Amino acid sequence: MRVAQERAGTLAPMDWFNQYESSVRSYIRSFPAVFTRAQGSQMWDMNGRTYIDFFSGAGALNYGHNNPRMKEKLIQYIQQDGIIHSLDMGTIAKAQFLEKLQEVIVKPRHLAYKVMFPGPTGTNAVESALKLARKATGRTTVVAFTNAFHGMTLGSLAVTGNRFKRNGAGVPLSNVVTVPYDNYLGSGFDSAEYLEQMLEDGGSGMSLPAAVIVETVQGEGGIHVARAQWLRRIEALCRQWEMALIVDDVQVGCGRAGTFFSFEEAGLSPDIVCLSKSISGFGLPMAINLIKSELDVFEPGEHNGTFRGHNAAFVTASEALEYWRTDALARDVQAKGAMIQKRLQGMAKRFSAMGAQVRGRGFIWGLALEPKSLAGAVSGEAFKRGLVLETSGPDSEVLKLLPALTIDKETLEQGLAILEDSLEAVARPI
Repeated sequence: MRVAQERAGTLAPMDWFNQYESSVRSYIRSFPAVFTRAQGSQMWDMNGRTYIDFFSGAGALNYGHNNPRMKEKLIQYIQQDGIIHSLDMGTIAKAQFLEKLQEVIVKPRHLAYKVMFPGPTGTNAVESALKLARKATGRTTVVAFTNAFHGMTLGSLAVTGNRFKRNGAGVPLSNVVTVPYDNYLGSGFDSAEYLEQMLEDGGSGMSLPAAVIVETVQGEGGIHVARAQWLRRIEALCRQWEMALIVDDVQVGCGRAGTFFSFEEAGLSPDIVCLSKSISGFGLPMAINLIKSELDVFEPGEHNGTFRGHNAAFVTASEALEYWRTDALARDVQAKGAMIQKRLQGMAKRFSAMGAQVRGRGFIWGLALEPKSLAGAVSGEAFKRGLVLETSGPDSEVLKLLPALTIDKETLEQGLAILEDSLEAVARPI
């Protein structure tokens, strides 16, 4: 702490952010601490206080902070003066990642994809997927869903549902038709049937779309889980009308939903899969699109970016894929996910006066509360008690649990106990 204060001069460390960082900063407002180090599922601030991390970098740290296996590979690569930046030139790190991705992930699932490196973030992956679908089909309209979140750049915002985030664009967001997500209007409304009717009816006002973009589990939208049969019907419509099916697996891929791809349970074969966040395994910026060969229609350089060749991320990503050589991690995630679900259901019953509802699957879980302001209050109480826990949903009304897939059972139970204590603290005045 003394060193940090000396560097900061007369300002307290938090004041540096308040005085010099843009007002657009957000997470620091929910988690007002200056963190200094992290390991596994724990973080430490400059005062030496320990926090259990149920945030995992918004899903970018599925394998925990500073995963030792990946860190060792990364240090070795840097010490050997391995290439770090290469745009889309050939490097051994990229070749090894491509080979392992096919060997461990793609081929065992009887899929066939080429890999596109669009840029280092999830919104880069979505933007390039939309461009590619439009180029391949010659159409402009894209079908998106209520409560969807696909990124913060203009194309991604156009297919995002959140009004607050969309308003930040400052320009019209067009060429998108928004359709109710599964169960958005309740179990009595079949939104797949609605979409089918819109496609078939020449008077619907819908131009034939280039693509449908969907999250199998809506993370930022409030932890809404689509049924497998609904997803299969959406895929069938894509096949019937020759629309590209884009699955955004940026947050719920890489094991977060219990299998490496979130769509495996439904048996889908998407035309384009967007991956980012935990694809690097270590929290390093990286994104990829998996595309079927018939959609590989970009001319050389027609879509590019300076940081497509982040070789440090390729190194850690290759090691991350080793976790999926067997089904051991998937089985562990599903078992611990069931434990989380059971604990949350117990909390929902105990705090029924808060309107608590459990949502989720695998290792992404939510607890929706009423009134909507309660979730933020519980998150604040959790942070005071040493648990980093964010909220999601259009009104931040859902407590969102994203523990690392590799979290040990003891730490997981400690975090859930803190959550229950925090719910109790907020419930007292109700």
